Amino acid sequence: MKKVVVVGGGITGLSTMHYLHRLKIEKSLDVELVLVESNDYLGGKIYSVKEADFIMEVGADSIVARNTGVMPLVEELQLQDELVYNATGISYIYTNNELHAIPADTVFGIPTSVESLNSSTLVSEAGKQEALKDFDLPNENFTKESSVGSFLEHFFGKELVMKQIAPVLSGVYSGNLDKLTIASTLPYLVDYKNKYGSIIKGLDENKSQFQAAANKKFISFRNGLSTLIDRMEEELNESTILKGVHTTKIVKNGTTYEVSLSSDAYIEADYVVLTTPHNVAQAILHNEELDNDFNKLKNSSLISIYLGFDIPDEQLPAEGTGFIVSENSDVKCNACTWTSRKWKHTSKNSHLLVRMFYKSTNPAYEGMKHMSEDELVEVALQDIEKSLKLNGEPQVVEVTKWNDLMPNYHLEHGEAIKSLNEKMDSLFPHVMLAGCSYYGVGIGACIKNGKETAELIAERM
Repeated sequence: MKKVVVVGGGITGLSTMHYLHRLKIEKSLDVELVLVESNDYLGGKIYSVKEADFIMEVGADSIVARNTGVMPLVEELQLQDELVYNATGISYIYTNNELHAIPADTVFGIPTSVESLNSSTLVSEAGKQEALKDFDLPNENFTKESSVGSFLEHFFGKELVMKQIAPVLSGVYSGNLDKLTIASTLPYLVDYKNKYGSIIKGLDENKSQFQAAANKKFISFRNGLSTLIDRMEEELNESTILKGVHTTKIVKNGTTYEVSLSSDAYIEADYVVLTTPHNVAQAILHNEELDNDFNKLKNSSLISIYLGFDIPDEQLPAEGTGFIVSENSDVKCNACTWTSRKWKHTSKNSHLLVRMFYKSTNPAYEGMKHMSEDELVEVALQDIEKSLKLNGEPQVVEVTKWNDLMPNYHLEHGEAIKSLNEKMDSLFPHVMLAGCSYYGVGIGACIKNGKETAELIAERM
């Protein structure tokens, strides 16, 4: 009998276990499955908190429905009846101390037509005229490995990028656009530019694809995203799941591996999957030949603050679901989601539930990261008063600090992963790296990565 040990019980580790369990049955594999998780609960960054009449997600708040593998997994777990979809509405950018609607017919703030460009209240007439050079300038040097910031600024000019596109893209991808590749953000933009001669034309020609994706784009569950985690754990009742146990070391022992645990026990394994953050995997493997590549991988940090009020959410601007903050604003947050408006299931009585985000790329973050919870809540309340003109004492508060746990895919990321995998195949055959530190930050990407990892192990068996 072969034994597979999966280290890390977040969504990647659970997806790996789920698909290994299915393959074990389908292919009659003689294999024992073991999951080791350092926390006392499974799910990693997916964790739903219920308090008063509110449901709050301390990590990810939704799943992109169109990602490959998401809906098949929901169906395999028979969770279709638990699904809820996001409410659609206007997203705003808060700039110069005012809320401005992101123009309709944009993709990540990028206009899909001249009409959309002209309708923007964020960009001056001179900035709009400069953006039209996208129709005339050919792409002579940019590839998918180029900086997405340099690419967009070259064809649209600085003003449109800085005032309308950068706040949206930086909000999604948690990084400086000049240090993020096109491949790790919006790879189709290069294809559109090369095929149609214009990014705007390319988006317009493929508009139906984006419009379809905008409707029911995100999913969650009636009782929160932890529903997915709980169901996956129930399904694995024939496997061994160890919680509250740290993996301390992996040592190659002939053709197998000795996986040492904090409980002074160890497990003999034929295959090991490390789905932990990259710095944890680096410490577990403890190999100097891997350190140079591991050290190239970067994380950023985030503070998330939920505030629930005894105020009807109808007091918010009509049709809105939240805002992203640009430069030249009087608030400290990077973004604010009007959770009770965007996700009706999160507030039983439609009372106001907002979520504030403070990222380590924010100049204010250094002064906030050592603040107490009460001090952080005071900052958030001041931001709400300035941006939404609302005052009130919160009924519910949930503060979460994600310190150095948000992967940041910079320009050297792809090469570092390629080099790391080549060395792993040589030094630690049958030990695999998986998860958002390497292959995609969304839940959908993690599910896909877990499935592919399971299939690779089954193939090798």
